Amino acid sequence: MDFHLKALEKMGAKVKVEHGYIHAVAPGGLKGTVVEFPKKTVTGTENIMMAASLAEGETVLKNAAREPEVVDLANMLKKMGAEIKGEGTDTVVVSGVKKLKGTEHTIIPDRIEAGTFAVLSAMFDGSIVIRNYPFQYLKYVHTVLDRIGINMVQIGKNSFVAKRSEKLRPVKIETKEYPYFPTDLQAQFMTLLSVVEGFSVIRENIFENRFMHVPELRRLGADIQINGRDALIKGVNYLMGAPVRATDLRASAAMVIAGLIAEGTTRIYDIYHLDRGYESIDEKLKSLGASVSRGTE
Repeated sequence: MDFHLKALEKMGAKVKVEHGYIHAVAPGGLKGTVVEFPKKTVTGTENIMMAASLAEGETVLKNAAREPEVVDLANMLKKMGAEIKGEGTDTVVVSGVKKLKGTEHTIIPDRIEAGTFAVLSAMFDGSIVIRNYPFQYLKYVHTVLDRIGINMVQIGKNSFVAKRSEKLRPVKIETKEYPYFPTDLQAQFMTLLSVVEGFSVIRENIFENRFMHVPELRRLGADIQINGRDALIKGVNYLMGAPVRATDLRASAAMVIAGLIAEGTTRIYDIYHLDRGYESIDEKLKSLGASVSRGTE
């Protein structure tokens, strides 16, 4: 969050944080400037790109995020009258305009949700057809799946299934900014690798505290040890159902996957994270034949 606030302050905003709330004002409006992010930030890039669209003068974003979602937002803003160049590269240049106009725009498919269902399809050997699959945005993920022994097979226009082509193999994965392996698929792949024979390693380079799902997977019988930024995974034959917590958005998806492949019943608490990133996932899973119910406890 500090990346967002420091950039806005550099553009002329006055920001203070009180009792956990952010108060921001720009009495003189926002002014164009040069913003260099200390680390790539998707939402930070998007926030400042939007702010710069109506700021006075030119804003240059250095070390900008290159994710497809950033490009998609830039495309929409340009339809609305914004002047943006360089989206999808490390440097984005925005020339502020006086006013934006309404437009119509169809957002790109959610590549993380698609990747989550690809993992699930692989665990049930290609029984899940994923329509409108954003193949072009997951190319690096496909190389990792291929190393594990899983192929993305096209079965129709923009429809794919993930099929096991052979005995699954352990791998080493490192999370990295787009176009490499996304941190938002790390937990789902850890669940997959927890039942792949042999030793796998996942190194988390993006977020601190992104291994909070590990104790929950251990409750289900996974054999995972943490060593700094590395999760050391020894594959087990099966997982067993147990009560677990959804510690964050992607961990909650991992718990759902784990619960579906585990023997017995898995009860997942704190699923408000899940609903933030997966629309009606319980209904989608039910349509696939999964035994899923939502409780009020």
